[in-house]
Amino acid sequence: MTHDYWAWSMAAAALLPAVLRAATPILLAALGGLISDLAGCINVGLEGLMLVAAFFAVLGSVLAAYWLPGLPPVWHAWLGALAGVLAAMLLALLLAVFHLEWGADLIVAGIALNVLAAGLTVFLLSTLVGDKGSTASLDTPVLPALHLPGLQSWPQLDLLLNGEHGRGHHLLLWTALLAIPLLRLLLRHTRTGVWLCASGEHPQAAAEAGIPVKRMRYLALLVSGMLAGLGGVYLSMGYLSLFQSDMTAGRGFLALAAVFVGARGLTGTVLASLLFGASAVLSTRLGAAGMAPQLLYMLPPVVTLLALVAAGARKQGRAHRSS
Repeated sequence: MTHDYWAWSMAAAALLPAVLRAATPILLAALGGLISDLAGCINVGLEGLMLVAAFFAVLGSVLAAYWLPGLPPVWHAWLGALAGVLAAMLLALLLAVFHLEWGADLIVAGIALNVLAAGLTVFLLSTLVGDKGSTASLDTPVLPALHLPGLQSWPQLDLLLNGEHGRGHHLLLWTALLAIPLLRLLLRHTRTGVWLCASGEHPQAAAEAGIPVKRMRYLALLVSGMLAGLGGVYLSMGYLSLFQSDMTAGRGFLALAAVFVGARGLTGTVLASLLFGASAVLSTRLGAAGMAPQLLYMLPPVVTLLALVAAGARKQGRAHRSS
């Protein structure tokens, strides 16, 4: 019994970090999508923002190493990450200008942004690197992992918080976890958060009360771009150490789905992101067990559809009970 408990606890401690690693880019983008949605500006372009950030993070770090060879390599990675996030925020600002200033439909503009990002990254990849598939020929620095010392006496906790071989978790994984309480604090206990939610729920009443609705929506879309950009940076400078064409593989759309599966709430969005991360881990484990890859590719979308159906049924049930 004791041995079985030990084995199960170690297996659970090893599985949860894998789920967190897979869920991190989805979670970061989903938190960004939640902010923009609460402000009344649903950001359909999360996929494109992540893709652009992943590309420019690699490009920025390589150029930083070329232009500033005297800097320690970790600074090249930080400058690359900054370039990736700024690129994503620039595209989010473009989306905001098209929608808030020129009246473009937000859904259509977001879809166009996704198409633009896919084409732009492949074009720049081919033009600058000479390869349409990836930046494997480039030596890409990665952001560091964070190791928590002093946990050797608690093997399960050490495995959970430092991962296998005690190498620690990627800095952006901790950033994603830290973003959850910070976002809760922002939305519930700050004037900016209250104004942001009011701008989404009752924009006309908010404007009459003196709340700068347009400014709040600009802010929400920029924060959305920053968080989605961090998710993209994690993909190319943490999950992998290179950029691949279309490497987001639908994670931006999963992030968008997480917002709706989570009923536009912070807790629900986080749980939905973890669910999608778990489905990715399950897909990988089944692939290692020999399951056909065609079936594995279908697993995350199927999980997403089932989660959306469950969320819709739950919403209808609540509406039926309240009527």
